[in-house]
Amino acid sequence: MSELLARHRAVMPSWLSLYYDEPLEITGGKGVRVTGADGRTYLDFFAGIVTNMLGYDVAEVREAVERQLATGVVHTSTLYLLRGQVELAEKIARLSGIPDAKVFFTNSGTEANETALLLATRARGSDQVLALRNSYHGRSFGTIAVTGNRSWKNSSLSPLNVHYLHGTDRDAPAFRAMDDAAYIEACVADLRDVLATAAAPDLACLIAEPVQGVGGFATPPPGLLAAYKEVLDEEGILFIADEVQTGWGRTGASFWGIGAHGVVPDAITFAKGLGNGFAVGGVVARGDLMDGLTANGVSTFGGNPVAMAAANATLDYVLDHDLQANAAALGPVVLDGLRPLTALPSVAAVRGTGLMFAVEMADPATGAPSPALAAAVQEAARRRGLLIGKGGLRGNVLRMAPPMVVTGADAREGRDILVDAVTEVDAAATA
Repeated sequence: MSELLARHRAVMPSWLSLYYDEPLEITGGKGVRVTGADGRTYLDFFAGIVTNMLGYDVAEVREAVERQLATGVVHTSTLYLLRGQVELAEKIARLSGIPDAKVFFTNSGTEANETALLLATRARGSDQVLALRNSYHGRSFGTIAVTGNRSWKNSSLSPLNVHYLHGTDRDAPAFRAMDDAAYIEACVADLRDVLATAAAPDLACLIAEPVQGVGGFATPPPGLLAAYKEVLDEEGILFIADEVQTGWGRTGASFWGIGAHGVVPDAITFAKGLGNGFAVGGVVARGDLMDGLTANGVSTFGGNPVAMAAANATLDYVLDHDLQANAAALGPVVLDGLRPLTALPSVAAVRGTGLMFAVEMADPATGAPSPALAAAVQEAARRRGLLIGKGGLRGNVLRMAPPMVVTGADAREGRDILVDAVTEVDAAATA
């Protein structure tokens, strides 16, 4: 065990998990590649959990941060006017598609979702919230309460009254034989049943990820969230799109993941990629919804001048270089190369949209989800110089979300390494 790993285990909580049998310390980065303390260079296909959207050592972001640091103003709080905050809010409000939108900045996706839940429950005067099964919305008390994944829940205690809906469980026995249209019909019928039987009047909101990040990049079929929203609108229930992992064009087809469903939500939460590694998150919502809070409100660190400098530069880069188009063009390059893996006994599914891909590993003998095989593929990919993530309800799904500046050559290299790694692990599992 390395000296740093021993120190980590001595002072960090046991539940703070680390990847790999020999955990990696990253000491440098350039473009879409990082260097470890082991001296090796790796192609990074997980980007700090979908966060280093532009990769590493980006001149435009670095120079914007350096200019802000040179002013000597690292922090003021929201009690003072922050030019960078206003400029970024103007851009996000325009890009949101939400009428009369206003923006509040936080430090993370967890805080962003907490804020959105506060807005919705205050507006509706209700603690009742709808969420999807297999979802993940953060690690705080409130966001864990609306997370539909048992492996992330530490307690049944909750500040909210939560009802879980179907959305990404097409493989469940009840739905396995259905096509998309039949599944959507069944899900909408279930929503109506929940509203009629389990929920009291004036339910606050539905919060949903267009692509479930921690849930293994599982995606509701196109049109399901729009069908849900039709029912919600009948009751005045608000809709929150959790775009912490899907925003900024990553899904390729639209700037926000919710665009695939043809829905304009009442609020959108965001974080991760916007700061390209700097801590920033937030909510963009209808002005009347945002203004509905009546108690005092400030943010000590949300909208910090340095984070705003990084975020403005990052968003400008995304728009100026049309990285959404890059995601749309290169997503199929990777996904089409991964799909043949489903012929292997240990691969249960391959899925993806834009620059978000997943490979689901299963025991070749029983078909049961196999976290062990997923971990083995992670190790095999690292040996070949590729870093990937892991998730899913049962921890058996490999997740890839490379920086959105990835080139065609990078995409093909990562794809081919992953194919080799999965093939190696499958051969060992079926020998």
